[in-house]
Amino acid sequence: MQFNTGGVVDEVVREILARHGRISVPIADVDGGADLFALGLTSHAAVNVMLAIEDRLAIEFPDELMSKAVFASVDSLVGAVRSLAGDA
Repeated sequence: MQFNTGGVVDEVVREILARHGRISVPIADVDGGADLFALGLTSHAAVNVMLAIEDRLAIEFPDELMSKAVFASVDSLVGAVRSLAGDA
């Protein structure tokens, strides 16, 4: 699946984080580079975020992308999703 506009992936990731991430502040207030784990994301919530992204975008996270670093910020997560969606 390819995305023609850069903002689409960011919007989808933010929507899913807001719904499944247990972030302690409104996702609209979260800077792209902010530490999501410091804002309340747990490893369990990260798995829920990953599953929701996979479901919504029809992609699959390979084992090498299932790391804390990938889920550490909106920017890192968006970058991973874009690479999986062929929009890197």
